[in-house]
Amino acid sequence: METTLIWFGNAPLVIAHRGASVHAPENTIAAFSLAAELGADAVELDAKLTADGQVVVHHDRTLDRTTTGTGPLKARTLEELQRLDAGSHFNLSYAGERIPTLSEVFRAVADRLLINIELSNYASPLDCLPEAVVKLVHEFGLEKRVLLSSFNPAGLIKVRKLAPEIQLGLLTDAKEPRWLRLFFGMFTPHEAIHPSMTLISEEMIEDQHRQGRWVNVWTVNELENIKRLVHLGVEGVITDVPDLAREVVQEIHLDNREEGGG
Repeated sequence: METTLIWFGNAPLVIAHRGASVHAPENTIAAFSLAAELGADAVELDAKLTADGQVVVHHDRTLDRTTTGTGPLKARTLEELQRLDAGSHFNLSYAGERIPTLSEVFRAVADRLLINIELSNYASPLDCLPEAVVKLVHEFGLEKRVLLSSFNPAGLIKVRKLAPEIQLGLLTDAKEPRWLRLFFGMFTPHEAIHPSMTLISEEMIEDQHRQGRWVNVWTVNELENIKRLVHLGVEGVITDVPDLAREVVQEIHLDNREEGGG
């Protein structure tokens, strides 16, 4: 059944980081499908270009950690990549899982989940990944169901020019100098800020809300941290354990209803 959720219309959202990546191999159809079954509202995934210009979903620059391949992903064609096993490193029961294309992910779960696509072309920040992703979003009619995020301001600026109707999220990390985070935040178009958990404070959330922005925090896997962030009023929790996050959100909603007498 098609989800009625939309970005910037429902909060807090449980956003499964690379899918349900504690329970299934990250960035695979299996992980995304399981995230939906475990109660996630959305999935976060990493988009990259192949040597022949196709958009695939994979986190690392290289293939070694999560597939049977080696070397840089961008040196391989789609056909070459899809011969690789992207599941057996996690568990032999997932042998045969492939590196999916973004189109395959859309077909598999876009009717059930919102999708946060990270433009992760950090090794080639001026390539055509934004154009290729926007083209696919338009082909599938998912302009209101996706959110494009990146640490790379150039990619988000390009998306805004190509498709101003698509919502954007600026990724930030405590490892970046504070001046650089402020500088990027000033001129990068974005409706949401995606900070690492170590950057979160009540003041930071209040400041972003005053600017009309959502706060989606990564990567939050501990029970007490999930509870704290939901109570602080973040709009999205990006987590490897969407089942745990869903339990926390449901428990807090129940407590709030009981306190309100409803």
